[in-house]
Amino acid sequence: MYAVIETGGKQERVAEGQQLRVELLGEAPGAEITFTPVLLVDGATVLATPVQLAGTTVTATVTGEELGPKVRGFTYKPKSNQSTRWGHRQRYSTITITGISAG
Repeated sequence: MYAVIETGGKQERVAEGQQLRVELLGEAPGAEITFTPVLLVDGATVLATPVQLAGTTVTATVTGEELGPKVRGFTYKPKSNQSTRWGHRQRYSTITITGISAG
């Protein structure tokens, strides 16, 4: 059985026991999180409408936080001799899917 959940503006396909890196959730490690699935597949049965997904939930446990790759940028304007360097490093939450329940 697997489900498609939405978190951080992205949709992810998850199965029970899977570890996943998602956008930062702001929860402490060890916290339980509940997602409402967008789509749920159980063998040959596909639940996709809001009426069918009314009681379904996906539970996960936050296992930690990690940093993504460093992104570096540089802008330069030649005639004014103006340059700007910038960098960014995205923070992610690592979650483990503990259960998928079809209501």
